[in-house]
Formats: sequence, C-alpha cells, structure tokens
Amino acid sequence: MTDKAFYQDPYCNTLASRVVGLRDGAVLLAETIFYPLGGGQPGDSGTLSIGGRDYRVVDTRFAEDRVDILHLLEDGDTAGIEIGAPVEMTLDWERRHRLMRMHTSMHLVCSLISAQATGGAVGETESRIDFDLQGQVVDKEQLTAELNALVARALPVSSGAITDEELDRQPELVRTMSVQPPRGHGTVRTITIEDTDYQPCGGTHVRNTAEIGELLVTSLKNKGKQNKRITIALVEP
Repeated sequence: MTDKAFYQDPYCNTLASRVVGLRDGAVLLAETIFYPLGGGQPGDSGTLSIGGRDYRVVDTRFAEDRVDILHLLEDGDTAGIEIGAPVEMTLDWERRHRLMRMHTSMHLVCSLISAQATGGAVGETESRIDFDLQGQVVDKEQLTAELNALVARALPVSSGAITDEELDRQPELVRTMSVQPPRGHGTVRTITIEDTDYQPCGGTHVRNTAEIGELLVTSLKNKGKQNKRITIALVEP
C-alpha cells in the first residue's frame, strides 16, 4: 500500500522515499506526495530522482486495486530502476497549488447553490461544475461577487473524516452524483470550509480561502433541459 503523504501535508513538495514496485512504465513508491487522478482532480506531475537520473512523471493514477499509486513516466522506461532504490521526489508545486485553489473554489460554488451537482472537473486555471438546477436561477455577476466575498473572508479550510455508517445516514452530504466517495475503508475523508461548506472529498485543498485569489464566473451553459454548467477561473493563476 502506498502511504498517501499528500494527505498528511498537501503543501509538502519534496520527499524522500523508496521504490517498492515497477509496472508498465510506472513506478510504485513506499509513500508519495503525488496526488493520483480522482474526484475530478487531475493527477500530479513532477520528477523522481533515482540512481543519479531524473525521471519525469507526467501523470499519477491509482492502480486497479485502488491501493497502490502509479507514477507514470514520460518515456515509460523503468529498465534502470531497482526495487528498493532510494527516491527523491519533487512535485510540480505551482501546478498543484493552482489545482488546490481551484478545487477549493468548487466547494465554494457548492455552498452557494443548493441544487445537486451532477459532475465536474478541476482544471489548473479554469474548472467546471454541472448542476441539476430544478428551476433555480443563477446570475453570473452575482455568483462571481458571492464567491469573491467568501474568498475575502479568509475562511479556514480543514480535513476530517466520517464513518461509512454516518455517511450512509446522511447521503445529502455527497454533493456530486458522478463522484462518489470511496467506501469500504471504515472512514471517508471530509473537507470543511468554516461556516460555509462540509462534504466528503478526497482532493487536495488550500488552508484558507484567501489563498484562492480573485475568481471569475466565465460562463453559464445549458447542458440538457435543466442541467447548467458553471465555469469558474482564477483571475491571477
């Protein structure tokens, strides 16, 4: 099992570890700061330094067992890597921090719209989230102002956990139908934005909404009879 160091400290951008496996152009590590694709958030990229050589990681994914994490190499060449070799990993931090800012922004959107989210995707500088509005009216300028007001309040963001049983009793906490939190491990990770939003989420987030910076709702598009796609962007990436 890969130890998920990105949960212990999402701001850690360098870490020493060791190789525990190789698989189809990918490296498995004992622990990692690289977040794997999931919950609408892209996998991390960066560099692994092994045996005096730098290997470029272009994507990070869960293995099929959803336990091990695969660091996918740009050239797919693992021939010179030995099991047990020490590794120095370096995250593409600026990219990751933009994704953290954007992911937290999407939680702010959910706090302002009571409708069920039906899907979403976190991008580096622009993200989208779809809602089944059921007649709820959304104004682009008003939503932009409300989002920036929450950013300006400098609200603390923290992680926690809820048991599978507690989540089963409160299904309304799951805001996005297309992204269900993983059950079966006893607990599910949660994200709380003080006095604003609380929901299960496996992504990485900033410590405080002030880190997000100014936001802009760039578009509202109809995606079906009632579905509305809301796109938000970082004004200063």
